[in-house]
Amino acid sequence: MESISVFDMLKIGVGPSSSHTLGPWRAALRWIETLKKKELFDSVEAISVDLYGSLSLTGKGHATDLAVVMGLLGADPVTYPIEKIAEALERIQSKQLLDFNGEKNIPFNLSNAVKFNRNFLEFHPNGITFRAVLKNDKKISETYYSIGGGFVVQKERKRAKKKRELFSHFPFPIQKADELLHYCQKEGKSISEIVFQNELSLRSEKEINDGLRHIWEVMLDSMYTGCHTEGTLPGGLNVTRRAFEMHKNLVGARPYANPVEWIETIRDTEVKFRQILKWVSCFALAVNEVNASLGRVVTAPTNGSAGVIPAVMMYYMVIENHDANFADVRRFLLVAGEIGSIFKKGATISAAMGGCQAEIGVSSAMAAGALTELMGGTPEQVLMAAEIAMEHHLGLTCDPIAGLVQVPCIERNAMGAIKAINACEMALEADPSKAKVPLDKVIATMWETAKDMASKYKETSEGGLAVQVNISDC
Repeated sequence: MESISVFDMLKIGVGPSSSHTLGPWRAALRWIETLKKKELFDSVEAISVDLYGSLSLTGKGHATDLAVVMGLLGADPVTYPIEKIAEALERIQSKQLLDFNGEKNIPFNLSNAVKFNRNFLEFHPNGITFRAVLKNDKKISETYYSIGGGFVVQKERKRAKKKRELFSHFPFPIQKADELLHYCQKEGKSISEIVFQNELSLRSEKEINDGLRHIWEVMLDSMYTGCHTEGTLPGGLNVTRRAFEMHKNLVGARPYANPVEWIETIRDTEVKFRQILKWVSCFALAVNEVNASLGRVVTAPTNGSAGVIPAVMMYYMVIENHDANFADVRRFLLVAGEIGSIFKKGATISAAMGGCQAEIGVSSAMAAGALTELMGGTPEQVLMAAEIAMEHHLGLTCDPIAGLVQVPCIERNAMGAIKAINACEMALEADPSKAKVPLDKVIATMWETAKDMASKYKETSEGGLAVQVNISDC
């Protein structure tokens, strides 16, 4: 049984894609770690990287090559200043040198060193191989797979046994939704309480609170930044940022100086019924416009779906409960993370494996369930809300135009957030004992749908909107 921490599901990183940007970045860091453990790092004289499958087909639009290079520099995707990325890459281009892990300069031509291979490796659509030539002319290589949400594995899963042993200490090991519900009923606890107990087996309460607070701060900052940045997104589609104008029309001329004051300003704004959808859409669009411009966001569970969960949490704070505080944020993130982990165990959170149902669909289910607990729903209603949200994303393809996480990805976050709120409302009014489709069944159906879906609809830009719409049309 694989147990997954909330902090595995909600990672801080750089956009635009958790599987195509954050994953390869982390893979490069993993490779450096491996070289050091094998005492080979100091012997490296040349480096090249091969990208395979989906990482290759949409790699340029997802900045995969640039992310790999940032990882080879030893930069931390959680803390490295976003504004310095372009400068670091320009330095490599101009000097044709890579400051490998910040320790040694290696000749490196970015145009030739990172190769895009259209063929797929057998294990997973997102394959990446790091190659090195050592001082004795010996050639070595390591292959990694970016499996969605910033998770990186190797085919042999060398760390799997160790990880299973570590997580076997979970007081409430959970693989499926019905197991989670069983523990809630047996212990008389909410879902967030069960998940919190599991997290306590890994880290202290202070570490949990500090980590979740940091995650929320990054989510809030991405919403704030997106709402206050105008212009067009990079990449060639010339997509206009919409959150800026939408936000300006909604908030008016009310003064504030930071994200905390911003929340209070929105709370004090008289929100008419028809504006609620606009606010939710604005929050979601803002996050994914930041993501599309290589900004810092939280994978929830992926970068491409990063806007849904913060938008729904913000909805609760500024529309449903003006007294909401960090305790509510903590409950929300704990529930959302657990629901996401159940989807990952039973299906996938990778668009390259399952289409957009695996990203927007899962994020909508996570947000729906989390909101339902905050709104007073029972564990049964929480899982019902997650099921409703996913049920109406089944079969959603991933067909980004020009391989960019912009069209239709950004709008889908707004739609996913709104569906999550709707799913919550329906679950709260329903009797879960009469539900026809349990969450575990919809997860199984999602996985079967993913396996039946043609590869051209799985983040390859070889089908759907990606081929029907030319860049010139945009």
